[in-house]
Amino acid sequence: MTDAVKIRAIGNSLGVTLPRDVLLRHRMAEGDILHVVDTADGIRLVRHNPEFARQMEVAREVMHRRRDVLRELAK
Repeated sequence: MTDAVKIRAIGNSLGVTLPRDVLLRHRMAEGDILHVVDTADGIRLVRHNPEFARQMEVAREVMHRRRDVLRELAK
């Protein structure tokens, strides 16, 4: 399903207003943070930051492999 939104002036900035049904469908509310991801087709708005998620996965792997060292450092 695709929904069209229009870029509008909001104060001195530009923005888009998401339709209420889109907000309800994706459980979004005022103050939620969306990340803009560049794609071959344009842009995507996502609720999580895929780069941050990748970095956290690497960090978890390192912490798992080096847990003994980290335990010693925590003393």
